[in-house]
Amino acid sequence: MSTHASSTREIPVHGNLPRHIAMIMDGNGRWARQRHLPRFAGHKRGVESVRAVVKACAQLGVEYLTLFAFSSENWRRPPDEVALLMQLLHGALSNEVEKLHRNGIRLKLVGDTQRFGPKIRTLIDRGEALTANNTGLTLTIAANYGGRWDILQALSKLLRERPDVALGPIQEEAVAPYLAMSYAPEPDLFIRTGGEQRVSNFLLWQLAYTELYFTDTLWPDFDANALQAAIESYRQRERRYGRTSEQLGGGAASGSEPATGAVA
Repeated sequence: MSTHASSTREIPVHGNLPRHIAMIMDGNGRWARQRHLPRFAGHKRGVESVRAVVKACAQLGVEYLTLFAFSSENWRRPPDEVALLMQLLHGALSNEVEKLHRNGIRLKLVGDTQRFGPKIRTLIDRGEALTANNTGLTLTIAANYGGRWDILQALSKLLRERPDVALGPIQEEAVAPYLAMSYAPEPDLFIRTGGEQRVSNFLLWQLAYTELYFTDTLWPDFDANALQAAIESYRQRERRYGRTSEQLGGGAASGSEPATGAVA
């Protein structure tokens, strides 16, 4: 069951370093096209950016990093590209989990995994089991995930286990423990690369009060310095959670470190 604060129910503890960063890794195809390469070359290069960002987050002390690897709408892409993305996912789960484990990183995967083949599902189970007791960065891969799917599956589970709540009204506290990421606090910072400015059905419930950061940098070019620029932008935000600036008394919430700079 979730023990993390809801940003619509209470003011979460927050500071100058985001506890939880969520990212949409966009721009692989355009990066490849600019170099007259096949789209898959961009996806492969993007894996290197994943490694760089995971390493940087772990070194900075970020507690949770969530990466949107494959959305429930990405099945609409050309079949050959979907097949190559599945190969990449299989390869990453095969080759990277031991490295994550050696570095104390916990791996989680959220999404409707039933559509994946048995080999990928087995690798997911093994990776999560191997790293379950690690206490460093929690790396979550969202694959075949959608924000609306998440809310609907949570409601379905809730009503199966507690049919009495159907008499209503259904409270947020009843739904939250059934969400796919109930083990993590809500993201403090959302980053989308590639120049697009939308959340694309990602963590719709969880992003309620998340600070949004959009960059034109294509994902294969995103590195530790680009991550630091996003965090610096976050540090300039005033996180009010519905309050006024005057109530913050300089930006500090109870139990938090002050955030400096202009109003977001």
